[in-house]
Amino acid sequence: MKIIECPRDAMQGWENFIPTETKIHYLNTLLRVGFDTLDFGSFVSPKAIPQMRDTAEVLGKLDLSATNTKLLAIVANRQGAEQAVQFPEIQYLGYPLSISETFQQKNTRKSVGESLVLVGELQDLCTQHNKTLVTYISMAFGNPYNDTYNREVVEEFTQQLVDLGIGIISLADTVGVAEEKDITFLFETLIARFPHIEFGAHLHASPDKAHAKLKAAYEAGCKRFDGALRGFGGCPMATDHLTGNMPTELMTAFFASIGIDLGLNNDVLQDALQEVHTVFV
Repeated sequence: MKIIECPRDAMQGWENFIPTETKIHYLNTLLRVGFDTLDFGSFVSPKAIPQMRDTAEVLGKLDLSATNTKLLAIVANRQGAEQAVQFPEIQYLGYPLSISETFQQKNTRKSVGESLVLVGELQDLCTQHNKTLVTYISMAFGNPYNDTYNREVVEEFTQQLVDLGIGIISLADTVGVAEEKDITFLFETLIARFPHIEFGAHLHASPDKAHAKLKAAYEAGCKRFDGALRGFGGCPMATDHLTGNMPTELMTAFFASIGIDLGLNNDVLQDALQEVHTVFV
């Protein structure tokens, strides 16, 4: 079971700029928890996402000496990817590919077709620099723009990514519209059809629906989950109202309740849960 902690997703839409030193201290605490991966920052336009303008500076001050946690950075174009691959500390690059044409334009200023071409370029770039590309299928459970959506489209997108050599695909409930039955169907169907692919769940949910969504994905066979402590965050490019991330503490409690040891340092996790309130102010 892999837990990917996503402070980048929690921070990116936060109205007040989080001081660089505050980010560094918080991320270093998270590194000591023992998550599989830390989605720590993004190499994107500072005009589009000003909160992430200090990602390179933050990276240079992370303490990786006593952690096995891997680092993931989000990119939105080739320029950002070319910057990210220069850092040996980064193992994963993440790219958001949307089923929704409207959202893809809002998020990356590219069409879906252009983005698929870019994914191929990013995959080649990652291979050349010994990185792994994680592709997020945004709006994987529907969208608020009335763009064409059905389950078959998700399968078609997945096939195209597989054909490009992508090995990790995360289904993103970008605006929190997924129903339990949809989560169950997609993960069961895709895992059975593409057993060699590592599928992840990047679920956004209101507090009253988070547990049910998590349980549905797990019981459908998902073993990779994104979350953020206290459920902070959401995509600032999606809607005016952010639907929060899956709370990491809910996930750790759920897996503990069914006997799954995530190998986390729970004492440091409790410290991080306290520290998070000094970050998002």
